[in-house]
Amino acid sequence: MNSKALAVLGCSLLLLILAECQEKEKPPKATKQKVTKEPKPNKLRPLKATGEKLHQAVTKPPKGKARVKLTAPPNQVHQPASILTRVVTRGQFQKVPESLTLMAGNTLELRCRGRSVRWRFPAYLKDEDEGRLRIKHFERHSQLLVVNSRATDTGEYSCWSFQCRDSECQDGEDRMGKAFIFFTDPQELFVPTEDYYEVVQLRTNHPTLLPCQVTSPLAKVTLHREFPPEEVAVDGIDISYDVKRGFVIHRPRPSYAGSLFCMASLAGMRQISTKYMLIYVNYPSSAPKPTVSASATTVRAGENFNVTCTVFGEPEVAVDFTWEYPGQQIGRPPYIRECTDLARRGGQVQQESESILYIDEARAIDEGLYTCSAMNLQGTTTISTRVQVLPATPAPGGARSG
Repeated sequence: MNSKALAVLGCSLLLLILAECQEKEKPPKATKQKVTKEPKPNKLRPLKATGEKLHQAVTKPPKGKARVKLTAPPNQVHQPASILTRVVTRGQFQKVPESLTLMAGNTLELRCRGRSVRWRFPAYLKDEDEGRLRIKHFERHSQLLVVNSRATDTGEYSCWSFQCRDSECQDGEDRMGKAFIFFTDPQELFVPTEDYYEVVQLRTNHPTLLPCQVTSPLAKVTLHREFPPEEVAVDGIDISYDVKRGFVIHRPRPSYAGSLFCMASLAGMRQISTKYMLIYVNYPSSAPKPTVSASATTVRAGENFNVTCTVFGEPEVAVDFTWEYPGQQIGRPPYIRECTDLARRGGQVQQESESILYIDEARAIDEGLYTCSAMNLQGTTTISTRVQVLPATPAPGGARSG
């Protein structure tokens, strides 16, 4: 081998050594594929995973921290939609508030959603026959129309719809709507009535309403006594005022009896209402609870006996008694004595009312059921007892058969 050949061989070996060194410095082939090719089929996964983590960060608090319950603001709490709306103008509707004020003379048009609708409105509109009230029923709603409105139309308007399946119909609170509507009239501060005086009973333990209804919620209303002329204090406890009803006497007492009236003032104008003649009635808290007893449950013919019916109750409360007894069948006249007295029972003074039915010279027809009915302003209660009549005792030393 000459020197030229050796030179060529040396150069070849040098090139091979340099190439091998470059291969060692390059990254492995598998690593190169992992960096450049693997993200291509899965390049959307990091976005999805990131979205899931963000969602978890909102709905799941980190461990060790108190959970916060997310609730809707008070004004976003779900409430059943009202089925009652008002037609303001053609094609424009308004949800009816709990209280609405309109000028007398305007037309009121209300609509109630539902397939079977019923209406309730002030009694004055129901009684009049002038045709100002018109009600029409359609397939999915009902229409109430009041034309040429007046101050007397002031009051509550309500509707409810029935949910009918086949022949059964049901109603519910979620299918009801109501509103109190004032029809203001500068010349009528109170809803007009035909009565100058109205008699009102003041009943014990029973609230009493003086229905002086105003036509405007802005009117200032006070309560007055006619004789002696004075203003009656309204403290919200014994007496309160409701702009939609009038004055309510929660604790009636004899001192309130007499002639009272309401006075309204608005924009420099004053008017008085119907005068109410209050009569105090000691009204019972419940129906009577009688007890009945006979002087003897078994008597002989010819003997006398009596049956007593007794009622304990509040003082000055009248109790009426009626009797049913076997002798009524033959027209036997009753002999009854009634009395009333005060008695102390359980540390309280009560009224003892008593009715006694007397039967003289009992006969076989007097045997049977004796029924007492006690009645007061709250109701009637009936109670009974039975009496047996035996044959008369034979006279001693009677004649012997021979």
